[in-house]
Amino acid sequence: MSSFKTEQEEFWAGSFGNEYVDRNRSAQLLASNVAFFSKIIPVTGGVASLVEFGANIGMNLHAVRTLLPNVELAAVEINQQAAAELKKFENITVYEQSILEFMPDRKWDFSLIKGVLIHINPECLKQVYEILYQSSNRYICVAEYYNPSPVEIMYRGHSGKLFKRDFAGEMLKMFGDLRLVDYGFAYHGDNHFPQDDITWFLLEKTKG
Repeated sequence: MSSFKTEQEEFWAGSFGNEYVDRNRSAQLLASNVAFFSKIIPVTGGVASLVEFGANIGMNLHAVRTLLPNVELAAVEINQQAAAELKKFENITVYEQSILEFMPDRKWDFSLIKGVLIHINPECLKQVYEILYQSSNRYICVAEYYNPSPVEIMYRGHSGKLFKRDFAGEMLKMFGDLRLVDYGFAYHGDNHFPQDDITWFLLEKTKG
């Protein structure tokens, strides 16, 4: 019997998550991710370690490692097949578990979540925000579908699996010592480096 708390966790740990693994690996995606993070990494400083939540097979981490060759990586991933791919990386710690079960045993310079908060049960978002915050020494990057108010949309024929809202804005309100460093948008129709209409926000802790 599953120990997961939400239907969304079941969804991504199971067969749909396995299909996602196969669907989301390509040279084009890697190139787009390098272009994506090349806008974010230069406005940070001193990033020697990074943790990604919901890393899947590590396409974002591949891009980060291209830009920061010596960065120490960590990944939290619920899907067994994806976690097996992540474990092939050098200099990485893989936590094969749900984000909702994760308890950080240290802090990293940069905590990253990209295209994952949209799939979290909205009732659990504050818990995930807390995990993102507690895992970071300095920077938090939230890269998701944006909407000024919460809304649910169908996801590949499934209901209750995709939610849009102002995730970064909610974090800024929740944690008084966070400040907005920069933000941007990546368009699905970009001529060279398309992304899935993702809006990114780079936040920084102003206290240690």
